[in-house]
Amino acid sequence: MAKGIDPQSSVAALFGSRVRKLRLAAGLTQAELGAKAHVVASRITQIERALGAKPTFELAQVLDTILGADNLLIDMWPYVYREAFPDWSRAFMAYAERAVAIGEYAAQVVPGLLQTEDYARALLSLDILLSSDEQLEERVVARLGRQKRLASHDRPELRVVLDEAVLRRPVGGTAVMRAQLARLLEAAEERHITLQVLPFDQGEHEEMGGSLTVLTLPDGDDVAYKEGAYFGQLFEEPSEVKRLTVTYDRLRAVALPPIMSLDMIRSVMEDNYRGANVPSRSERRRLAQKQLQQSGGWKLRGGGRRIPRRGPRP
Repeated sequence: MAKGIDPQSSVAALFGSRVRKLRLAAGLTQAELGAKAHVVASRITQIERALGAKPTFELAQVLDTILGADNLLIDMWPYVYREAFPDWSRAFMAYAERAVAIGEYAAQVVPGLLQTEDYARALLSLDILLSSDEQLEERVVARLGRQKRLASHDRPELRVVLDEAVLRRPVGGTAVMRAQLARLLEAAEERHITLQVLPFDQGEHEEMGGSLTVLTLPDGDDVAYKEGAYFGQLFEEPSEVKRLTVTYDRLRAVALPPIMSLDMIRSVMEDNYRGANVPSRSERRRLAQKQLQQSGGWKLRGGGRRIPRRGPRP
């Protein structure tokens, strides 16, 4: 342990402890390691003592290679990065990594799990607190890294309701947005991903002020998360979670069924959508109820409670 630094006090401290141990095993001084990594020796000191700015992803990669860490430092970096987030945000990300089912209503932008690299970069670049292009790229890497879960053996069922505004706001420009819509269509081909669109003509609803995510955990419990332009809140209390789960189910029920939703996405992508093919509200309700009854996934019953179907995944 480096002069009183407890590796159990934080992930950054554990990361620094590992860097120091690997450096000593390699017979390098802090100055020598800094020279090889093209940073000043004091930067290595900061990392080993968990002081100052967190290591960048690029630096973690360089140190991993120089010290022969076999991806240990690279694998630890996302957790070091997340320590900069508030407690509730870190708790939500930890829940999301374990969730067996994820339900999202996106009010303004495509959810991070389905964003393209250019779309994510355009959104993340809007943060006025960004200090450098390097920091922006770190955030892009971290966001895209979370998408790997969708291709893993324990991938969750993903149900996404996109407000029509998400499709029509050209984030990053025409080319970036067209590629993002194509990504949505591609994702919808996966059996564990369902996309629906909530059209403007549906009118007012309970979540107009922000986005909503409901996570189902392996033990069957749910947690919920609400996010707006300047806030985020995690809900774990059962009565609050149930209320938000019912809200999410209502949004699914009045959104366009998946096939019609994909037609709308294609139309917007091709820039020829005119709204003539949007069914009436009553027809959408009838189609949605039929879809939910026939679906192998979540269903509505008794006040809208969602029941995840347990069974083998494809």
